[in-house]
Amino acid sequence: MASVLIREAKEGDCGNILRLIRELAEYEKLSDQVKISEEALSADGFGENPFYHCLVAEILPAPGEPQGPCVVGYGLYYFIYSTWKGRNIYLEDIYVKPEYRGQGIGSKIIKKVAEVALDKGCSQFRLAVLDWNKGAMDLYKALGAQDLTEAEGWHCFRFEGEAMRELAGK
Repeated sequence: MASVLIREAKEGDCGNILRLIRELAEYEKLSDQVKISEEALSADGFGENPFYHCLVAEILPAPGEPQGPCVVGYGLYYFIYSTWKGRNIYLEDIYVKPEYRGQGIGSKIIKKVAEVALDKGCSQFRLAVLDWNKGAMDLYKALGAQDLTEAEGWHCFRFEGEAMRELAGK
């Protein structure tokens, strides 16, 4: 039986990460919004001052199996700051290929991000989920997360494209 390794992504993983990002976008019915390239992932995640960090879930074949390791999931995160609580970590994406779900891989990725957060002195671990993704919400709650929309009424907003340029006066 194959085992699962959760490890820090390497620059050479960017092709697999992009493939999984596209699969996640398709799952979320937002494929048209993916504009990132493998080159941008490489430059933004593996330069001198990376904008993000990433974990990958890799299936390691059992001894004697002909295929090599296979990346089946990822968790992309970065650090943010709360004026009330200080250091935070934000999990931008977590995705496990459908055929590998239900094996605890997503939970392992989340637990590893929590470990990174504590090692870096973070007081909170934040993430967002689409309102229709009940399976993910149930998992996060089962792991101890609090739904801030239910508990505190928070809503997320974003400025993008023309609205951002107009806001900046450009």
